[in-house]
Amino acid sequence: MSIESPSLPLASVPASSPVATISRDRYAALAGRVRRLSWISLGLMSAEGLVAIVAGVLAGSIALVGFGLDSFIEGAASVVLIWRMSGARVFSQHAEDRAQRLVALQFFVLAPYVAIESVRSLVNGDRPDVTLLGIGLATASVIVMPMLGIAKQRIADEIGSAATRGEGRQNMLCAYLAGALLVGLLANALMGAWWLDPVVGLLIAGVAVREGVESWRGDGCCVGSPLDHLAVEGEIAVCDDGCCRS
Repeated sequence: MSIESPSLPLASVPASSPVATISRDRYAALAGRVRRLSWISLGLMSAEGLVAIVAGVLAGSIALVGFGLDSFIEGAASVVLIWRMSGARVFSQHAEDRAQRLVALQFFVLAPYVAIESVRSLVNGDRPDVTLLGIGLATASVIVMPMLGIAKQRIADEIGSAATRGEGRQNMLCAYLAGALLVGLLANALMGAWWLDPVVGLLIAGVAVREGVESWRGDGCCVGSPLDHLAVEGEIAVCDDGCCRS
């Protein structure tokens, strides 16, 4: 029986919405907010990744190690957004397109390693140890990551940045996978259900591939990029088709 990987909760924009405009000053201010949020994400992801990998290695948990690697990859996506929203690149459509692709590629880096290691753990019957550190880390991620993801996605809706929305999706993905990881770690600790650990690892790999494909295409961002068509001098027009360009 096949299991369809879940989609992240994303806000939608009605297809009939009228053309909106955003001033260059407003765009620049929101770009600065994205940059600050990305710096926060980078710091949190770096700490989260280090703790998760150490805890995963000590406990023999492939899901926890995979979660840690995902955190470092998301940190790399934050670096891309900091680059994208700095200097002259703030108003560059070329920089936006390049950042969108780079963010999407981050999803594909994680999947092969986690999938292979998860299958190996299932075949060999590797049983991870109980890890209170991992449980605490997963709980914290479930609480913190949605706040960052939602903040970035709201800004992406206003400025029409698929790259920003892609990084927001990664924060939401982190929260979703942290929840799945928490279930697996608690099941192992309370019921000895060791097999849930590699199963969660496979889930991480599958969802990462799906989100990478959607981020590359610009699917689900539900905003148009405003950088390539100016309504009036000093204002940037957001397209009114209710859908992103690919």
